[in-house]
Amino acid sequence: MSVDARLLKLSATDEKDLNIMSGALQDAIVPIGDITYRPADKAFVFVANRFRWEAAEGGDSAERINAGVIFSNVVDVKRRGIDFRGRGRFLNLLAISCKADGASEGSSVQLTFSGDTAIRLQITGLLCHLEDFGESWPTQWLPEHADP
Repeated sequence: MSVDARLLKLSATDEKDLNIMSGALQDAIVPIGDITYRPADKAFVFVANRFRWEAAEGGDSAERINAGVIFSNVVDVKRRGIDFRGRGRFLNLLAISCKADGASEGSSVQLTFSGDTAIRLQITGLLCHLEDFGESWPTQWLPEHADP
């Protein structure tokens, strides 16, 4: 098995980095069963089936690939509109954003999904890694966005 040189591997330590990662994950499909918070490790982890925007830029191909994402330094997780008992359901990731909440509280990262659902991570410092794995596959379903 050969390693695909096109596999994406990103790290985010500031808001600019996170914006790039958010773009790479826009329209990713995230199975609820593949989301976990590990309080002992202060880690929030999920696997996403992401649309390969970087491969679609030329308009010749549309592909998806699996990607693992881990946020470190996570001290609390809140959710809105997501029932984690529905482990077989899927979320459509729209964006990831970060904001400082004040010196005493640290910062928060928000994962915004379609259907007015979201996950907010309370963090002590921004550290996130994304890494593609496996083989990409062609898709005929292209994400669509309404014009602003």
